[in-house]
This record gives sequence, structure tokens and C-alpha cells, in this order.
Amino acid sequence: MSPAIDMDTSVDTAISKLQRMMTIREFETQVNLLFNQDLVRGAVHSSAGQEAVAVGVAGQLDNRDYLASTHRGHGHAIAKGASIHGLMAELMGRSTGVCSGKGGSMHVTDASVGLLGANGIVGASIELGIGAALTCQVKAEGHIAVAMFGEGAVAQGSFHEGMNLAALWKLPIVFVCENNNYAVSLHVKDSIAAPHVVDFAAPYGIPSARVDGMDLTAVEKAFAEGADRARSGRGPTLIEADTYRFMGHSRGDPAFGTYRSKEEHQSWKNRDPISAYANARSIGDETVAGLEVEARHNVQDAIDAALESPMPVPSDAYRHLFWER
Repeated sequence: MSPAIDMDTSVDTAISKLQRMMTIREFETQVNLLFNQDLVRGAVHSSAGQEAVAVGVAGQLDNRDYLASTHRGHGHAIAKGASIHGLMAELMGRSTGVCSGKGGSMHVTDASVGLLGANGIVGASIELGIGAALTCQVKAEGHIAVAMFGEGAVAQGSFHEGMNLAALWKLPIVFVCENNNYAVSLHVKDSIAAPHVVDFAAPYGIPSARVDGMDLTAVEKAFAEGADRARSGRGPTLIEADTYRFMGHSRGDPAFGTYRSKEEHQSWKNRDPISAYANARSIGDETVAGLEVEARHNVQDAIDAALESPMPVPSDAYRHLFWER
């Protein structure tokens, strides 16, 4: 794995990153509770435990850089800068949501921050990212695209087609695989023939890096190198971030006890990216506690605002079907 180096420039910067990870964790925790109360409808997939990858990647992008997400995309959206008020309202199907309440969890999109959107098709983010990267290449303004996907997508044809095309055209894109070990309940060892996802990069002539996805600084370093390669016209990079989801795949899937053992689950919990980063940056307990309170307050504020927001009206069903001047 690539070694971690210090990417922070100040204590304030480190605290800001920690706050973003805590906000994602609290958002996912509350969404899970709201889902069980039937206040959030449709499928929901939590990214709790994978915060370091989201923040380590999206934290280095601006609003004109594109990010294509996955069905487990709340963390990506928050890290990219989407409003938690708009996201929470979207998950509750309210008209004030980022997609006017029409998309729900698996389709959160916010073009204003360069978030191409989550989607329910495994591996679709790769092709979306390819299209966005081609746009960046044609415009030649120094912007890049990022395609986030899980290790389960590596078995899809879109992964190999996308890697090949990106290498052929030297597209400004970074492929980021969040390897959380399980595609629903199928372990990565039973779905991928190669020992690691990054092993698929060499046949396409693409540089790669495998990093500890529970280590924010390690993710930042690897992504910074890939982003620099993309921005300078040297083509794509594949990053494999080894991480773990703390909750089940979706509703009805327990955190452990079926295909995951309690021991395995606890071993990853012991490497919690939030506490690991706070310890690595020597951020004191008092500061951490204050950030936790702030995250709870901000997410609760988003929940309250969403509950007070109206549902879409029937006539809205015919809006957003076509581009409107």
C-alpha cells in the first residue's frame, strides 16, 4: 500500500476534515433511524465507515470537477459540498430536495457542486465519469472527473471498457474503487480473480495505488497524485481504497451475524477512520466532543427543515423531463 504523508497545512484544516467526516457519520446514523420510521422511503445504503475515502477524494475537488457516485453515495455528496438540508429533504421525498424529491437516496444529484449523481446501476459511475472526463478534455480548462465504485463493479464490463477507453484517450479521470469487501453479501475473494483490484490497471497501462481506506491522509496522498496526473494531461489513475461499511448493505441486512462475523466487524470498527484521524492529528477529546455536538445539531436541523417542507405536487411530475430555458 502507498505510505501516508501529511496533507494538512494547519490544525484548522484538520478539524474541518474531521468535521466533514463526523457530519457524514451523523447523517448516515440518522437516516438509518428515519428509514426505520418510514420517514425515508425507497432503498437506502449507508456509507458509515467509509468517510475517509469520500473526504479524502472530494476534499481535493472544486465545483467544476465532476464526481460520479454510486448507490452508496450520501458521503460522496456531502464531501463534494452538497447541502445536507437538500440531501435530507431529497431522501424524505420533499420538494426542497436536491432533485425536488423525485430521485431519493440512489439518485441524489447536485450539478452546482459537480456531483453527477448517485445511481442504482453497479458500475454506471465509470461510464458517467468517462463522459465527464471527455468534456473536461475538450474544454481544456484543467478540470477532471472522478468515478467512484465498489469492488463489485470490477466484474462488470463497464469497468474494463471504461479503463481501456480512458487509457486510449488519456482522459483526465481518476477511478476510485471503495473496496469494502462485500458486494451485498458476496466477498471480494469470491468475485474477483486477481488478488487486488489494482492488478487490473497494468494491462491497460494505467498507474495505480492501493491504500488504507480507513486512513484519510493515505487516501489524500494517493488521490493527489492521481489528480495531478489527470490535470496535467497524463491520463487516468486507478486507486483501490480498502475500507469497510459498518452497517448492512441496506435495510433488512444486519451489520453482522449472517455473512459477516462479529469479530470481523469489530476488527474494522477498531480502525474507525474518524477516531483514527483525530488521534493521528492529536485533536483533543474536548474538541472532538464539540464537533460531535455540532454535527448532531446540523443534521437535526436538516431533519427538522425537511419535515416542515412540502411534498411535490402532482403537476411536478411533468417538470424536469426536458431541459428548460
